[in-house]
Amino acid sequence: MSAESPAADKILDYEGATAFLGQWGRFQRNVLFLLSVTVIPNGLIAMSTVFLTDTPAHRCLLPAHLNLSAAWRNSSIPQEEDVSGALVPSKCSRYRLESMLDYSERGLLPGVDVNLSNVPKESCLDGWEYDHSVYTSTIVSEWNLVCDESWKKPLTTSLFFFGVLTGSFLSGQLSDRYGRKVVLFVSIVLQAVSSFIQIFSQSWTMFCVLYYILGVEEIATYLVAFVLGTEILGPRARTIFATAGVCVCFAVGYMLLPLIAFFIRDWRMLLFGITLPGCIRVAFWWFVPESPRWLISQGKLEEAEAIILNAAKLNNIEPPVAIFSSLANEADSKDKRAHNICDLLRSSNIRWISVMLWLIWNTLTIAYFALSLNTGNLHGNAFFNCFLSAMVEMPAYALSWAMFHWFPRRWSLFSTLVAGGLFLLIIQLVPANLVFLSITFEMMGKFSVSTAFAVAYAYTAELYPTVLRNTSVGACSMASRIGSIIAPYFVHLRTYSVSLPYILMGSLTGLAGLLSLLLPESFGMPLPETINHMQHFPGCCQKAPYSLTPIKEEENTFEEASLVRTCSSNI
Repeated sequence: MSAESPAADKILDYEGATAFLGQWGRFQRNVLFLLSVTVIPNGLIAMSTVFLTDTPAHRCLLPAHLNLSAAWRNSSIPQEEDVSGALVPSKCSRYRLESMLDYSERGLLPGVDVNLSNVPKESCLDGWEYDHSVYTSTIVSEWNLVCDESWKKPLTTSLFFFGVLTGSFLSGQLSDRYGRKVVLFVSIVLQAVSSFIQIFSQSWTMFCVLYYILGVEEIATYLVAFVLGTEILGPRARTIFATAGVCVCFAVGYMLLPLIAFFIRDWRMLLFGITLPGCIRVAFWWFVPESPRWLISQGKLEEAEAIILNAAKLNNIEPPVAIFSSLANEADSKDKRAHNICDLLRSSNIRWISVMLWLIWNTLTIAYFALSLNTGNLHGNAFFNCFLSAMVEMPAYALSWAMFHWFPRRWSLFSTLVAGGLFLLIIQLVPANLVFLSITFEMMGKFSVSTAFAVAYAYTAELYPTVLRNTSVGACSMASRIGSIIAPYFVHLRTYSVSLPYILMGSLTGLAGLLSLLLPESFGMPLPETINHMQHFPGCCQKAPYSLTPIKEEENTFEEASLVRTCSSNI
């Protein structure tokens, strides 16, 4: 890590300077509510692929003008074994039309006069007919993404998450440079525009291009809203926002999705229905402030102070004469160099923390999205299973809030990851006829993974400093997108073995739990402002909270260096 001047460490004690606002006034409630509600449309869009790309029951189409007897029309599809060994009608082949026409004209009956095993087969040359009892249309039935084209279905979802990967990188860089609020609302507007254009997609390629762009905008909205709330709110409100507010509102959007999809069975109208709520968020521009922490890090003390004065007015509190100006000299002497994603790898300490978090986030994303996308494959009604998968996240986020409020971060993350891994590994031991027990363990696994995800988001924001917080959360999200990109293919492994996805997810989740023990603890610590304020890896001992008082800074730096040497000697 490049050396920073002593003056650069004399950072404003933001939480101390704004303590007069209190923890739970009207200002805090407004910010928490608006930024949490901002995330509801993200829950609708992120999981919409469950219904947009679902595959209806289908079979080869027989042209209506063919002069085939009723017996041969009913027997035109050969029987094949599925994964469980049961005989089912083929979805990708039919008996050759010329042969069936010949037998029909001669008055021969299938299975009586003709042995069907000797009748030659052919692919679905005239297309497919789809069952419309569940969906009026999906993109699968719209563009025939079945049989030889079935590879396009998981790729569609993966391309969305490629967009999320790109957005995770760009949103962090842009919001650290141009501000949280600007990037948040630009993303909201672009997200609505992209969704409306996508409704009129004329081809699968056009749909995928717009789906990729939508992924960029969806994650940008989520990440920037999360970081903006984390930086504006005080410790008490921040805990509620980070572990309950944002996550619960995402789950609310996720729960609304199957309800909307139940009443709107056409994919274009469904996309229209889930796009409309996102447009309302544009009005929040006039009520959501910029992050004072970010303004301070950019040396814009007057703008930051104006926001705090407005907050004091909303909370009916008389502000002090000087909030930040008494420390303006120290702020002016701060290193103003622009930080970027390369700083996450610049020193061994931040590099190891970043690598561990990237691995943990990647595993969480694989488990979370694979379990969410798998709801259509579970026994029973697809809409109810999706709703159930979303509903288990509500108590999960309530638990994450309780754990974040009273328990150390590291042990909270470890326990939820290991529990999730065990639940997923147990599924393979459940007898095949006890499908409801299997679903119960899968939902318990989803519950544990969702809890771990909520803890990981807030934990990550606490570990990194203000100058890199949005970039670092974006980088973790970006690294985890490898998991979301391959998650659809984890679901696809069911075609080879029903147990294989659960074995892989359970093993990876348990391993990630063990890796989380290496992270430093942040429970009870103030948010770090600079890279020098970060806790040290591995978390073999808990570092005392850093002091932001300028006159004591040099003494604290010596004590911290001594603590690092002590910690290193114990490894």
